Formats: sequence, structure tokens, C-alpha cells
Amino acid sequence: MAQPPLLRLDAIKLTFGGTPLLTDAGLSVSPGERIALVGRNGSGKSTLLKMAAGLVEPQDGEVFRQPSATVRYLEQAPDMSAYKTVHDYVIAGLGPADDAYRAHYLLDHLGLTGEEAPGQLSGGEARRAALARVLAPEPDVLLLDEPTNHLDLSTIEWLEEELQRSSSAIVLISHDRRFLDNVTRSTVWLDRGTTRRMERGFAHFEEWRDKVIEEEERDQHKLAREIAREEDWMRYGVTARRKRNMRRVAELAALRSRHKSYRGQEAGASMVAAETAESGKLVVEALHISKAYGERKIVTDFSIRIQRGDRLGLVGPNGAGKTTLLQLLIGDMRPDEGRVRSGVNLEVATLDQSRSLDPEDTVAHYLTDGRGESLVINGEQRHVASYMKDFLFKPEQIRTPIKALSGGERARLMLARALAKPANVLVLDEPTNDLDMETLDLLQELVAGFPGTVVLVSHDRDFLDRTVTSVLAPESDGMWIEYAGGYSDMLAQRRQRSFDEKAIKQSRRDDKPKVEQVKSSTVGARKLSYKQKFALETLPGKIEAAEKKIVEIERRMADPTLYQRDPSGFAGLSAQLEAERDGKAMMEEEWLELEMLREAIEG
Repeated sequence: MAQPPLLRLDAIKLTFGGTPLLTDAGLSVSPGERIALVGRNGSGKSTLLKMAAGLVEPQDGEVFRQPSATVRYLEQAPDMSAYKTVHDYVIAGLGPADDAYRAHYLLDHLGLTGEEAPGQLSGGEARRAALARVLAPEPDVLLLDEPTNHLDLSTIEWLEEELQRSSSAIVLISHDRRFLDNVTRSTVWLDRGTTRRMERGFAHFEEWRDKVIEEEERDQHKLAREIAREEDWMRYGVTARRKRNMRRVAELAALRSRHKSYRGQEAGASMVAAETAESGKLVVEALHISKAYGERKIVTDFSIRIQRGDRLGLVGPNGAGKTTLLQLLIGDMRPDEGRVRSGVNLEVATLDQSRSLDPEDTVAHYLTDGRGESLVINGEQRHVASYMKDFLFKPEQIRTPIKALSGGERARLMLARALAKPANVLVLDEPTNDLDMETLDLLQELVAGFPGTVVLVSHDRDFLDRTVTSVLAPESDGMWIEYAGGYSDMLAQRRQRSFDEKAIKQSRRDDKPKVEQVKSSTVGARKLSYKQKFALETLPGKIEAAEKKIVEIERRMADPTLYQRDPSGFAGLSAQLEAERDGKAMMEEEWLELEMLREAIEG
């Protein structure tokens, strides 16, 4: 029997400035649920979450919260001005029965002491403080609006694990696909003012969304054909009784009204980078460069060659020096030691992490840099309103001041300006912040298909996996290592390197005793026993059979629907795979010892 909801919103309606934002939206949250709330920027996701938290009242509809249920809401820009320290801010979010120790635990794991002054926090530190405040009480319902913004990868992965262990019901808005995939088990899609729900995690959302849109379009096509048939009857049909004709006239009017009121999918963004002449084959060469701030080493003895067509991603914790290394590579900063050589014919377009915008500037003035009302994109002159439309801005926003834009709109505006500049090198510092999924998809396609060179900094694992050809990651004392492939490839290579280093150390410890053991076992023994000979001959076949079985199990586990369909079967296969791998390793070890023994006897 399903548990009663802790929180429920039904038939929610809200209108801003004459345009309906929410027309029939709903949300139901039961204990332990993990819900992804998805939709385009401006669709009303944050507003719906604020209604669930009791911060915004709907114009119509019902909002129910269980009186005993505790609800905590993570807003995108929390106000900490009333608190002297971060510790005070976090503790203020606890209830009378909550454990203050958990607040200290969270601050420690989020890299904060608690003594920081709220007014001096960076964007990432403010986000971590806000997370500590909402997580500390372990509420019945957690409402999280873009929790990963401004967080580094290690903190994002820690937060994933923390939420997976949490007993709270969670409603989550995020642009981070991998984060949503790993945390959520249900999806609510807010689209054109209404909500639809799927009882599967975000990993299945795009397939479901495309099917819903396809069914909608098919229904509208059927409706149009039905209207055409009725109109044909009106014009050419045999006239029946007047009462019957009036009924059909009314039915036709209702059909037309349904067809007219249908709001199709809004046009998507259309991103194209303004291209210029091809750069030289060598874009950047760094030779033994180093950079330090006092005793703190940022880059130490680092060398790299970036060539035309490379797509390089920089990853690492906040404060590791990603932006500094980026500035060294593109020549915006000089190294303390070593040299950086730039290639020929470079045209660089940069998207800066700082998002430094004049709040009083208008959208059109910012895009054209004050040079009239047109831009030249790939040799074609375009009116600024037409170019704005490619990035989902409405024509009436041409005179809108930047201070009136949402975070997502500001991100799109900066992208629009960066991509308008003719370039054969794109330098993107945190380009995915505040972008919705569809705009993110287009940016991924643009970066992956850009004919020039791309250097980017990102904490978005999925974005890195889909776009870059290599990853730069920090180690210790300013050392940076380049890994081929995306973020997942980097993790695999790091694991393999760690495994190899352990194996080498173990081999060094084991080799001497094992050689002595083999030597001692050959004293007085002129030949292998029958049992040893048999094992030496049959073990290679058994190892090969084990390898085939491992491959087959891995193939079955690769089915993305298996865990959803049969969790116990998936667990059984996982255990079987582990056992097969252990058995294969033992057989390989036995064969190696026997082969060494055979060589010792024959030698």
C-alpha cells in the first residue's frame, strides 16, 4: 500500500504579467522518494519548488503539507546577511530536537570551518554553507534547487553519496545529468505550465519526453483531419434537421477551440559559433612552466602541446588552479618559470567564469557592444533581435536590462556574445552553469563539432565525457597530468595506475620469497608430479573459459534496463561476476607458480 504524501500540490495556477506560467501543475512527494523536477529555463521549476516550500502562494490550486513533516529548501541565492559566521547561519537551520554535531560534520566534509564571514564567501563556499544548513536537520523533505552549481567534482560526488544515504524525500532541480542519473528514481516534467510524471529516474527522461511529444503531434494531426472532415460536411453535406445541424456546428466550434488552444513545443535554441580562418597546426606549446603564489604551488614544471582540433578539459577541486593554468595557456598570465608559445593566426573567443556583467546594460547593447542594432555572424549581417531569438530570447527583451534576467538567461546571453566573435579557438570557463538541458545539449554539439580548438574548465562529468578528447587533472604540489578521453576515461586510467603501482610494490615484496620458495621446492625433486603436470596443461583452458564467462556476465549487466526490471537478478550477476574474477585470478596465480617451478627444475 502506497504511503500518504508528505507534500502535495494539485492544479496549481500562477500568472505573471498576463502570461500564464503554471496552468495545471502538480507535485506529490511521499517518504523516501527521489524526484527529478525538469523543464526548460523559465518554465517555472523554481517557482513550483518555492510553492512547495511555502515561500510563494499560488493564485489557484491546493497545497498540502503534513503538519508533522519537516521541509527544507535550498534556494539558489540564500541571504546570509543576518549572521556573523557561517556556523551561526547553519545552526540557525536546526530544530529543537536536531543534533548540532551533524552541522559540524557537514561543515567539515564541505571544507568549511564555520568561522568564515558570510559576506566574504565565494560562490562555491556560499553554496556549501547553504547545503550544510538544509542537510543538517535531516528533514522529511529536501527541496534542492541547483545544488551542484559552483561545486567542484569531488564535492559533487560526495553530495551524491550523502543524498543516496539520506532517508529524506528529495525533489531536485539540476542541470547536471550524471548527478540526476545517480540520485533520482522518479521524474516530473514541467512543460508549458503543466506537469507529467514518470516513475523512473532521469536516465530514462529523454526517451519518455520524445515519445510524449510524438504522441501529442499525432493527436493534433488527427484533430486537424477531424476538423477538416466536419468543415467539408458543413459545406457540402446533405442538410438534416436544424437542431442536429446546430449540434454539429457547436461540436466543430469546440474542436477548433481545442486545436487553437494547443501550445506546441517552444522553438529550441540554435547555437552556431562564428568561424574564421583556420589556425596553424600548433595552437599552444607550454615548456616546463611553473606558477606559485608565495609558498603555494599552482603549476610545477608542466609541459603540453595543444594542436588544432584538440578539445582539452581542465578538472579539479575549487582552488586547485584550473583558471590560473587556463590563463597561463592562453597568454593572459605569465609563468614564473618556463615559457608558453602561441601558434599563428589564432582568433580566441572567451567565456569568463566571473560572469561580469553591467546590470544596467541592456541585452541588445551588450550583444552588439554598443555598435548599433546588428551583428555580423559568419559573414552575414543579422539584426540583434533575430540573433537573440537563436538563444531563446523574446523580441520584447531587446531593451531589457541585464539585472532583470534570470541566472539561466544571463548564462545564455554571455554564450551568445562569446559565440558571435569570429574564432578558431574557444576558451570556456564553466560554460554549463545555469543552462537548461536543451541548451546544454546544443552547447555539447557545438563544442564536439567545432572545427577549431577548444579549451574548457568544467565540473559537469557528462559534459566532459561528451565533448573533450583529453583531460588535465591536478595531482599534488602543482603537478598536472593529461589523460586521454573524457572524465570517465580519466577515472579508469587513475584506477589502473593505482592498481599497477600496488601490483609493482606487492611484486617487489613477493618476488624474493617466491623465488626462494621455488628453489627450495626443487631441492630433491627432479620432475613435476602427475597432478602438477595435469594442472599446468589444463589451467590455460580453464582460464580461457572463465574469461568467456566474465565477458558474458558483463554483457548481460550492460543492459541499462536490467536493474529496474530485476534488482535481485542484477545483484546475483554482480556476485557471480566477482566470484568468476576471483577464481580466474587464483587459477592464473597457480599456473604462474607451476610454470616457475617447471622452469626451475628444467634449468
